[in-house]
Amino acid sequence: MKNQSGSVNIKPEKLYTQNEVDNLLEESKDTHDQVREIKREKRASNKRKRLNKRKVAKLVKKSNRILVSIRSHALPFDFFPDILNIEQERITIINRHMLSSEVHSVDIKNISNILINNSVLFSQLVIISKTFEENEIKARNLRTKDAVFARRIIEGLRIFEKENIDTSGYTKKELIAKLEELSTTEIVK
Repeated sequence: MKNQSGSVNIKPEKLYTQNEVDNLLEESKDTHDQVREIKREKRASNKRKRLNKRKVAKLVKKSNRILVSIRSHALPFDFFPDILNIEQERITIINRHMLSSEVHSVDIKNISNILINNSVLFSQLVIISKTFEENEIKARNLRTKDAVFARRIIEGLRIFEKENIDTSGYTKKELIAKLEELSTTEIVK
């Protein structure tokens, strides 16, 4: 700065002691460490969010994918057919009546047994659950071929569930083929 006489006053720079320089460097290092830790935590949080999004996407894919849907048949006409829906995580049986319907769902992990009752024309699929009070869910008037197919698919899903195998990576067609392979037990007719 110029003063009134026209000369320039120069303020001497502040001289630091070695101790002050060390303290300034230490403060700078602590700040850098804090910034680095914040960035690390942010990356970990973003990674958790991505993993959770993937898990949710897998769950949605598994829970909304109906693998097999079978309708009952009665002679001569079945105006209120039962519907058996086999999903990756659960079985849903809809028993329809004239003015009402009953919907029963059971998770694959809660199925204790699956039975097929055969008659002359049709079969009945009975699913025994560990959780229901009445313990049995029935889909009546199924073709024997459909009842056997449904039983094989459900048994395969039970094996996958027992072994904790993630099935969300399979296409519907691949998964059904694998499930049929798993349960190829001959059923006495």
